[in-house]
Amino acid sequence: MPSRSDPVESRADDDRDLYDIATWEERTSLDGLSVALHWLITRSAKALVVFVALLGLLAILGSFGLGLVFDPAVAMLVGLSAVPALGLAAYVYVSDVTTAEPLSLLVATFLLSILTATFAAILNSVAQPYFDPFGFPGLVVFFFVIVGPIEESVKLLAVRLYAYTDDRFDAVIDGAVYGAIAGLGFAVIENLVYIAQNVEMSELTLGIAVLGAGDGIAALRALAGPGHVVYSAFAGYYLGLAKFNPENRGPIIVKGLVIATTIHALYNTLVGPVTAVLSLATGLPQLVALFLFVILFQGAFGYVLVRKLRRYRDAYVETRDAVDPAVEPEMTEFED
Repeated sequence: MPSRSDPVESRADDDRDLYDIATWEERTSLDGLSVALHWLITRSAKALVVFVALLGLLAILGSFGLGLVFDPAVAMLVGLSAVPALGLAAYVYVSDVTTAEPLSLLVATFLLSILTATFAAILNSVAQPYFDPFGFPGLVVFFFVIVGPIEESVKLLAVRLYAYTDDRFDAVIDGAVYGAIAGLGFAVIENLVYIAQNVEMSELTLGIAVLGAGDGIAALRALAGPGHVVYSAFAGYYLGLAKFNPENRGPIIVKGLVIATTIHALYNTLVGPVTAVLSLATGLPQLVALFLFVILFQGAFGYVLVRKLRRYRDAYVETRDAVDPAVEPEMTEFED
């Protein structure tokens, strides 16, 4: 592996001052100004991303009309549709055997993922017409080249904007936790958009009957939501791995995105055809066939995710006990 220091620095005596020759630190007023400007530029860039995302979100919500967006029945539908995703995100959260993640970072990541999701909504809408003329093959390419990469990237962006840079993001598994929360936020705003597009205000009443609105759109979105948590938990885990392996940060992040994108695009590709074939072959209603497919597909990759979290748990417990054998291993829900 090549040396990480300049030849002058590696050969010079320890007492030789190499400031502004081969090393650098903040000393002069110009150095201080440079540090301040760098801080301002990086913070301004993040603020600009959030501001643009907020404008996009307001434009999307405004297209439905504020009456629908803030209707209590719509809020109830969105909440019900997000319950499975919330449960899965909570499971990933309690799987963290290290220090508990602070509520402030979890909430910030959730809100940021709602904002950054607007980038995916806009880019997907702009790109899709170029693939539609090619039928199903074009749709498959669209899922693998546009939808998967963009949606997984914007969810990871929500983690990268804030939680990733915080000192309390102090373990690899934290990436999976914040990734799962970003997936939950993405699912919530996506469910809201689908529900707003498919329901009529006249259908909406508070109560259990609201579940039938929009041809059961809340139930359909509830099936899709956990997938977002699974995909981004994978990507988030590798973002955490990248944080603690800075020399290979880029390839590690790319690996996580490739895994998340592939699972995501594969789901989008298979869900329609497999559900239709399963329904025809068994005589089951479409919704039941869809439910079976989702359980099998998301369950399989959810199991892979659980195994990855368990491997981290096992390594954490083993190395902790090796450092301090007197420490009693903590019981977790994973313990037999």
